[in-house]
Amino acid sequence: MDLLILGIVVLIYFLLTGYVGYVAWRRTETSEDYMVADRKAHPYIMAMSYGATFISTAAIVGFGGMAGVFGMGILWLVFLNILVGIFIAFVFFGKRTRKMGHNMSALTFPEFIGRRFRSRFLQYFGGAIIFLGMPLYASVVLIGAARFLETTVKIDFGIALILIALIVAVYVVMGGIKGVMYTDALQGTIMFLGMLFLVVSTYYILGGVVEAHQALTGISNLIPAEAKAVGATGWTSMPVYGSPYWWTLLSTIILGVGVGVLAQPQLIVRFMTVKSNRELNRGVLIGALFIFVMTWSAYVVGALSNVYFFRKAGMIAVEAAGGNADKIIPVFINSAMPEWFSYIFMLTLLSAAMSTLSSQFHVQGTSIGRDVYETIMRRKGDRSVLITRVGIIIAILIAVVLGYILPGSIIAQGTALFFGICAASFLSVYAAALFWKRATREGAIAGMVSGALVSLFWLLFEYKKTAMALGVTRVIFGGPVISSMPWPVVDPILVGVPVSALMLVVVSLMTEPPSREHLDKCFNGIKGV
Repeated sequence: MDLLILGIVVLIYFLLTGYVGYVAWRRTETSEDYMVADRKAHPYIMAMSYGATFISTAAIVGFGGMAGVFGMGILWLVFLNILVGIFIAFVFFGKRTRKMGHNMSALTFPEFIGRRFRSRFLQYFGGAIIFLGMPLYASVVLIGAARFLETTVKIDFGIALILIALIVAVYVVMGGIKGVMYTDALQGTIMFLGMLFLVVSTYYILGGVVEAHQALTGISNLIPAEAKAVGATGWTSMPVYGSPYWWTLLSTIILGVGVGVLAQPQLIVRFMTVKSNRELNRGVLIGALFIFVMTWSAYVVGALSNVYFFRKAGMIAVEAAGGNADKIIPVFINSAMPEWFSYIFMLTLLSAAMSTLSSQFHVQGTSIGRDVYETIMRRKGDRSVLITRVGIIIAILIAVVLGYILPGSIIAQGTALFFGICAASFLSVYAAALFWKRATREGAIAGMVSGALVSLFWLLFEYKKTAMALGVTRVIFGGPVISSMPWPVVDPILVGVPVSALMLVVVSLMTEPPSREHLDKCFNGIKGV
């Protein structure tokens, strides 16, 4: 009977997804359709697509699991998600991006930067960063969904990886950005309802809001000794200021994603799919409500799972999950929730994974097809769509392979690392493109290249989590990292972004400013410039 219910639920879900993907395919005729939905997306579809792309299994499973480890301090990320990821992104960045992208006829984020600064190098270099860096992010999203399928319906982890990737591949390759956004809107709605039910049920199981939070405070003595030694104080209090635990929570988990969201290519392109600022204004409330419910629910449930597992088994959440933070949310749901909800929530996670993966694969494909191939080969036309589709398939294969080989507890870290790389490489250049007319081509190149190189250097030689895993520093210098505290726990975003911004400003001031004619074209119709 349970298998019958599961089969019916999954069949209905895939039929709906397939139908929406088919409609998108029928409405996709040109390159502009395939890449920016002909710039006519509905505000609900745009906002839900933005939110569903932003919130993936990485947020629900990965960061929910991190909340089980770090506690309620991670709720500062909810604040940044809404303030930066929605309000600042839509109101200040989104409106200018939409209008400027239309003025320059840009169809991708690297093309937007390249045309704003009249640089082919910026376009294909930016496209290469996206195509080479995003597989890490895509793979951890895949892992999040596959882990839940593995835990809930006992599907082999490897088979689950391949199954999810194949389903996403079909409608992304066929329908382009319309296929992505239409299915995002459907999947985002499922995600919203699933997470709302989960957080309400969790509070009910634990005896209410006040009792649940008091109970979580009351078990702070169970914090592992190794966590206390590096600054942990409890699940309802912040770590010791300046400690390794504090730096990891603040710089990697909170700032890495909270600020890095502004420079996410798969999100920025959403601003270029609507026809006016009115759609963006309408999308702010929809997006803010969606992001709040999704992130707040995941983080609260992750932290409170410690109370549940303590009451049930006398252990904390990460112990119940076998030491793998990525399994905290799946294990909690399968243990605490009714079986029928596990099946429904499986659709929530599938929706979260598929909505984000589809956008990631689409932007990787357009990066290699339009930004690298077209720019270097100087070719335009339908062939770029073919190259884009091939690029999507390659990106999917890479993500599946990485999903097999990456270690446990990697989902949140992998997400934060990619957000940090994008911020270091793109954020200063993107902000200058929108708000500083004096920025020059040479300055933009210096900013993007320096940000990318400093970020890469930090990941290889100084940031402890990645440097130790990769082992390059040990081979060259004989130790895990180059220097001592606090640098090994400082995320690359706090180093790469300032260096990128400084290089952009200094080089721009030393070189000849852009022509008035070009600036007038780029900023045509943009108020306050």
